[in-house]
Amino acid sequence: MNLTGGIVLFASLWFLTLFVVLPFGQRSQADAGNVVAGTHAGAPSDMGQWRRKLLITTLVTAAIWGVIAFVILGDYITRDDISQLDHLIR
Repeated sequence: MNLTGGIVLFASLWFLTLFVVLPFGQRSQADAGNVVAGTHAGAPSDMGQWRRKLLITTLVTAAIWGVIAFVILGDYITRDDISQLDHLIR
Protein backbone atom coordinates (compact mmCIF):
# COMPACT_ATOMS: atom_id res chain seq x y z
CA MET A 1 0.00 0.00 0.00
CA ASN A 2 1.47 3.34 -1.01
CA LEU A 3 0.71 6.80 0.39
CA THR A 4 -2.09 7.54 -2.07
CA GLY A 5 -3.72 4.17 -1.45
CA GLY A 6 -3.53 4.74 2.31
CA ILE A 7 -5.15 8.17 2.03
CA VAL A 8 -7.91 6.91 -0.27
CA LEU A 9 -8.57 3.95 2.05
CA PHE A 10 -8.73 6.26 5.08
CA ALA A 11 -11.10 8.70 3.32
CA SER A 12 -13.39 5.89 2.15
CA LEU A 13 -13.48 4.35 5.61
CA TRP A 14 -14.02 7.76 7.21
CA PHE A 15 -17.14 8.52 5.19
CA LEU A 16 -18.49 5.00 5.66
CA THR A 17 -17.95 5.28 9.41
CA LEU A 18 -19.51 8.76 9.47
CA PHE A 19 -22.73 7.47 7.95
CA VAL A 20 -22.80 4.68 10.52
CA VAL A 21 -22.12 7.04 13.47
CA LEU A 22 -24.50 9.86 12.48
CA PRO A 23 -27.78 8.22 13.58
CA PHE A 24 -26.53 7.26 17.06
CA GLY A 25 -28.10 9.44 19.73
CA GLN A 26 -29.93 11.57 17.18
CA ARG A 27 -33.26 13.01 18.30
CA SER A 28 -35.74 14.37 15.81
CA GLN A 29 -37.68 17.59 16.31
CA ALA A 30 -40.82 15.49 16.81
CA ASP A 31 -39.10 13.53 19.60
CA ALA A 32 -37.95 16.75 21.26
CA GLY A 33 -41.41 18.28 20.93
CA ASN A 34 -40.12 21.44 19.26
CA VAL A 35 -40.84 21.42 15.51
CA VAL A 36 -39.54 24.58 13.84
CA ALA A 37 -41.99 26.01 11.30
CA GLY A 38 -41.01 25.17 7.73
CA THR A 39 -38.96 22.10 8.63
CA HIS A 40 -39.79 18.43 8.61
CA ALA A 41 -40.67 16.86 11.96
CA GLY A 42 -37.96 14.24 11.37
CA ALA A 43 -35.22 16.85 11.09
CA PRO A 44 -32.54 16.76 13.81
CA SER A 45 -33.34 18.84 16.86
CA ASP A 46 -29.80 19.43 18.14
CA MET A 47 -26.83 19.97 15.85
CA GLY A 48 -24.42 20.54 18.73
CA GLN A 49 -23.13 16.97 18.66
CA TRP A 50 -21.32 17.30 15.31
CA ARG A 51 -17.85 17.83 16.73
CA ARG A 52 -18.20 14.84 19.02
CA LYS A 53 -19.48 12.64 16.20
CA LEU A 54 -16.67 13.75 13.89
CA LEU A 55 -14.11 12.96 16.59
CA ILE A 56 -15.63 9.52 17.21
CA THR A 57 -15.70 8.91 13.45
CA THR A 58 -12.02 9.83 13.12
CA LEU A 59 -10.96 7.65 16.07
CA VAL A 60 -12.93 4.61 14.90
CA THR A 61 -11.65 5.07 11.34
CA ALA A 62 -8.05 5.35 12.55
CA ALA A 63 -8.43 2.06 14.46
CA ILE A 64 -9.98 0.24 11.49
CA TRP A 65 -7.41 1.72 9.10
CA GLY A 66 -4.60 0.69 11.43
CA VAL A 67 -5.73 -2.93 11.46
CA ILE A 68 -6.11 -3.01 7.68
CA ALA A 69 -2.72 -1.32 7.16
CA PHE A 70 -1.10 -3.81 9.56
CA VAL A 71 -2.55 -6.74 7.62
CA ILE A 72 -1.54 -5.30 4.22
CA LEU A 73 1.93 -4.05 5.17
CA GLY A 74 2.70 -7.13 7.23
CA ASP A 75 2.03 -9.33 4.18
CA TYR A 76 -0.52 -11.39 6.06
CA ILE A 77 -2.78 -11.12 3.01
CA THR A 78 -1.11 -10.56 -0.35
CA ARG A 79 -2.40 -9.96 -3.85
CA ASP A 80 -1.65 -13.58 -4.68
CA ASP A 81 -3.88 -14.72 -1.82
CA ILE A 82 -6.70 -12.55 -3.09
CA SER A 83 -6.26 -13.68 -6.70
CA GLN A 84 -6.56 -17.32 -5.60
CA LEU A 85 -9.80 -16.84 -3.64
CA ASP A 86 -11.87 -17.97 -6.60
CA HIS A 87 -10.21 -21.41 -6.40
CA LEU A 88 -11.73 -21.88 -2.96
CA ILE A 89 -15.22 -21.42 -4.38
CA ARG A 90 -14.84 -23.70 -7.38
